[in-house]
Amino acid sequence: MTAIPSFTGDANPYGGGDPYADYRTADFPFTQYTDLADRRLGAGVIAANDEFFAQRENLLVPGPAEFDPEHFGHKGKIMDGWETRRRRGASAGHPWPAAEDHDWALVRLGAPGVIRGIVVDTAHFRGNYPQSVSVEGTAVIGSPSPEELLGDDVKWTTLVPRTPVGGHAANGFAVDVEQCFTHLRVNQHPDGGIARLRVHGEVVPDPAWLEALGTFDVVALENGGRAEDASNRFYSPASNTIQPGRSLKMDDGWETRRRRDRGHDWIRYRLAAQAQIRALEIDTAYLKGNSAGWASVSVRDGEDGDWQEILPRTRLQPDTNHRFVLPEPAVGTHARVDIFPDGGISRLRLFGSLTQEGTSRLAARHQELGG
Repeated sequence: MTAIPSFTGDANPYGGGDPYADYRTADFPFTQYTDLADRRLGAGVIAANDEFFAQRENLLVPGPAEFDPEHFGHKGKIMDGWETRRRRGASAGHPWPAAEDHDWALVRLGAPGVIRGIVVDTAHFRGNYPQSVSVEGTAVIGSPSPEELLGDDVKWTTLVPRTPVGGHAANGFAVDVEQCFTHLRVNQHPDGGIARLRVHGEVVPDPAWLEALGTFDVVALENGGRAEDASNRFYSPASNTIQPGRSLKMDDGWETRRRRDRGHDWIRYRLAAQAQIRALEIDTAYLKGNSAGWASVSVRDGEDGDWQEILPRTRLQPDTNHRFVLPEPAVGTHARVDIFPDGGISRLRLFGSLTQEGTSRLAARHQELGG
């Protein structure tokens, strides 16, 4: 496996121009997975011990952090991130923070899941970033309060040990813990600022909840679906098509570059588990001059199964939600949407229910991961 690049030390003071010109980053292999801390899935920063300079909620804001060199408030420089005050020692003789001093924030994941990697982004925190960070995870059912999460009976598992980080950099950490988590505790030692937090992993749905629902969207991210691959991700990621809710703007869907050949574009999905699909939706909301012209949908049962077309190539309208009831249920573990020749769709919904085999396998995995 390729080593994860690491960054340490201060960045240069901002000297004008593009603030991202000297930003340090890398291609982390785990970013192919869903961001479990996505606000669209219901994630939130529910508490922090200090947010004197900048609010904790900024950690989960979509998109990169912004920087305005002239933006100051009555407390000082206003930063697009979470920033705590400078810690001080106990006395004039010992003015430095103690070795164990740190600030923390509690993050509720949008969906329970296995974490594959974490990005602690210190963009624009050039001389005021933490010296090191650590991240812990726990699994608590229901909707615990911050006080309950901080109770002595809650067990926390180290996901990222205390590690030095760099300023104005994307600090990535691979995680190798086969366990389902619902909440994180992000620690910065001893103080400072973090711009963004991204938590990449695989959603692990609760089988009891899905069984109670009966019919649900078996490809939705929040229910354990995943976009495994796509022919093109030029303008936006394929995983947008299985996000909760309707698209709110053009880049909230999936759009490909313009083709100049005779091919076509596609996305391949893994369903929550083996399911029986009875109806589907293809939405082109906000894609008006660039929606796909036609689309078809296929499913297969198992990794090596043959693709079976359940929706033949069908004309799509711009900015429209298209609904289709299948003449008979289709059983599968994977799905594929093909668009012709290019363009985009905003959402794909596959409505059905898990088969007995799908329910058994999902329940076994949920138990194995401590869910």
